[in-house]
Amino acid sequence: MSNPLQARVAGALTNIRNPRVDNDVISAGMIQDLEIDDDGRVAFTFVLARDDPANLVRETRSAVRDVEGVTEVKIKVSEPTGGTGGGAGATQGQPRSQPGAPPPPPAPAEMPGLGHILAISSGKGGVGKSTVASNLAAELARAGRRVGIMDADIYGPNIPRMFGVDEKPPVKGGRIVPLENHGVKLMSLGFLVERDQPAIWRGPIVMKIIQQFLQDVDWGELDYLLVDLPPGTGDAQLSLVQAVQVEAAIIVTTPQEVAIGDGLRGAKMFDRVSVPVIGIVENMSFFECPSCGNQTKIFLSGGGAKLSEELGVPLLGQVPLQAGMADLADEGQPIVVAAPESPAAKSFAHIVEGVRAKVGARGIKLPILGG
Repeated sequence: MSNPLQARVAGALTNIRNPRVDNDVISAGMIQDLEIDDDGRVAFTFVLARDDPANLVRETRSAVRDVEGVTEVKIKVSEPTGGTGGGAGATQGQPRSQPGAPPPPPAPAEMPGLGHILAISSGKGGVGKSTVASNLAAELARAGRRVGIMDADIYGPNIPRMFGVDEKPPVKGGRIVPLENHGVKLMSLGFLVERDQPAIWRGPIVMKIIQQFLQDVDWGELDYLLVDLPPGTGDAQLSLVQAVQVEAAIIVTTPQEVAIGDGLRGAKMFDRVSVPVIGIVENMSFFECPSCGNQTKIFLSGGGAKLSEELGVPLLGQVPLQAGMADLADEGQPIVVAAPESPAAKSFAHIVEGVRAKVGARGIKLPILGG
């Protein structure tokens, strides 16, 4: 290990322990075929037994990505072969798992063509999460970025209305072609079902829909894919992080205490699955008088700042209440497009600058909460 980068990567791997065998992943034989090239690209096979914690793969990926000099991490997950003594502490003649034990969930796929995959989430409904997601996407497109927005709010898809698109997407070559407006590629269940049809679905179906939106949609080459998640910490959130490598999450809240508590739980969920939260967006922060410019705090103030302080992440911005903004959204006109010089639009532009500063460069290392 004369190469300094090799030594740093090996050191990071020895800090990841498998609690089942009480040993680090290298000593346990879980890392095989480790390759590190001169450009900082790291590739290896991760041997994961059925009884091993599935999140070990994500923790290992995060640890290696945080190593100085690493630009890319590719992991191939495999099960240990019987009787080889390798992988997750298996020994000669020892069964790998209990009979009937379910296999570990597959490692999240890497889809570099989708660019930076950002989850837009909230702990509760009614905080304007879809409004934030649609305006961030439209502002990124206005800045010349190739942007897609995936409406993963299976139970209440709002992206079609907010972008003024209401038709079924075409299918070419067996793949769905996303619709587009305001320079943003769009995919939503709202394009595929009738407007009044309720989505009474459980976890496996939600997982299948999210996988289809990721794998069977011809997104082309994107710089950013924003995923508008349903509120809470349920099937859609877990399905997303199991299906694809989510680079980071943004938590949307309002100033009220109840929204802050729910936002905290949502952020901790992402922390649990090793998805960094890069910041908080406080929506409906205040009302700014269009005539005099005076600000009136309709709700309690300081909630977003309090949440960002508790989580140790930045407050990316505060979006004011603005007359006519909801009407524009109903007409399919994001405020950044319809009124780019308005206070709310300027706030979204400021938030986009913060997001681009966090994830604008490939290989950026993002901290996990508390890290």
